[in-house]
Amino acid sequence: MRNFAFGLAVLALASSANAQQAQPAPVVAPISAEQQRNVERLRNAALESDLAWDIVEGLVTDVGPRLAASEAEARAREWSAAMLRRQGFSNVRIEPFTMPFWDAVREEASIVSPSRQPMVIAALGGSAPTPEGGLEAEVIRFESLAALEAATSAQVQGRIVFIDERMTRTQDGSGYGPAVAKRGGCASRAQARGAAACIIRSVGTDTQRVAHQGGSVRQMPLGTSLPVAALSPADADVLGRLAQGGAVRVNLNIQVEVRDEAPSGNVIAEIRGRERPEEIVLLAAHLDSWDLGQGAVDDGAGVAIITAAAKLIRDLPRRPRRTIRILLAGAEENGVFGGREYGRVHGSETHVVAAESDFGAGRIYSVSTLFNEDALQYARAIQRQLAPLGVNLGNNTTGGGADVDAIRRTGAAIVDLNQDGSLYFDVHHTPNDTLDAIDPEALRQNVAAWAVFAYLVADSDWVLTPPAPPAE
Repeated sequence: MRNFAFGLAVLALASSANAQQAQPAPVVAPISAEQQRNVERLRNAALESDLAWDIVEGLVTDVGPRLAASEAEARAREWSAAMLRRQGFSNVRIEPFTMPFWDAVREEASIVSPSRQPMVIAALGGSAPTPEGGLEAEVIRFESLAALEAATSAQVQGRIVFIDERMTRTQDGSGYGPAVAKRGGCASRAQARGAAACIIRSVGTDTQRVAHQGGSVRQMPLGTSLPVAALSPADADVLGRLAQGGAVRVNLNIQVEVRDEAPSGNVIAEIRGRERPEEIVLLAAHLDSWDLGQGAVDDGAGVAIITAAAKLIRDLPRRPRRTIRILLAGAEENGVFGGREYGRVHGSETHVVAAESDFGAGRIYSVSTLFNEDALQYARAIQRQLAPLGVNLGNNTTGGGADVDAIRRTGAAIVDLNQDGSLYFDVHHTPNDTLDAIDPEALRQNVAAWAVFAYLVADSDWVLTPPAPPAE
């Protein structure tokens, strides 16, 4: 009986193995011999080129930080348009729009009791000012935004709320979403409970004494709002220990400049398609930055990557079939104004696919998509040509970046070239967002991947429809 059972088990395993072997291999869309030659040419040229480095170096040197709707952002638009014309792109133009302007002109904080200690802060975008000279109040510490939401008005009234929640370091940046919730939600929850102000542990993965900037949500019921700031990780450690040991008082002084309407704009350039110019492959990055650092990693690197990749395609013996459009979006950091404006103006046009580079310059390790099931053969074809660069196939559920979201909502397919973000949030929105944070070799690998992806889609007749929305 034991031998009979063993025989049945062997037959079952063999049958299972045969069934697995019988399954057809996933379909990979073919590419032509000419396309293969051009892919190899692009890949090799990108890995030898320093054009992306030259672009980001020029941007941070000639312009520097580029706060949305500021004079510096205006200089960046002019600088970028001139640079794109020099690179030989067509239809280079600036598409202006207006938006609210906000800037912090003073951002100071200090512990006043039980001992006097200065702290490093960054006022969050949209923060209301404190009274002239600042405000002083007792601190109440919460471990998370959820803990603040569970608090009563009696606990919070008149105090400075401190959310002391840490961010998890991950390769794909997935720790950012949970951590950033406190940045957008602290002011509203604290204000609803009568707080005097709100400070948060910076949304970042470093332990240095630098604060991370970022946008908050302007809370303006009845014409009022709350001062809100991010505290450096090192100072957050001190304040957290003191708050757990007893009463702590803090002085916070934030003064801001605001204007209801100020000029911003998007910069656009194209490689016009030779056969289907009305079909657009959209490559996006954002031109603005916060102003503590140089805006090199966020998002000067993205500006340089997509521009250098498109330039390599432009230099091929003939243009691709479809139009490649570069979008350098304005005013992403404090409200995605440029991306939304691009969607308003261009949403009725035919966007075959949209992709955004806005995660620094770490090496690309996978390509993710938002394609219909029938189009996955094209995702596999893209990945096969990216494999020599160390790029694997990711999921088919990606959402794309902020500045292409409006185009995604019109029905465009999405591609994400996923970068290693293990170190990104050490410098994100800090004074350390400088040129030296970019690895030139990784930057070249990014350009190679973007050039191959964009060329394959632009020179094909692939139909890249996104998945149908779920039935309601």
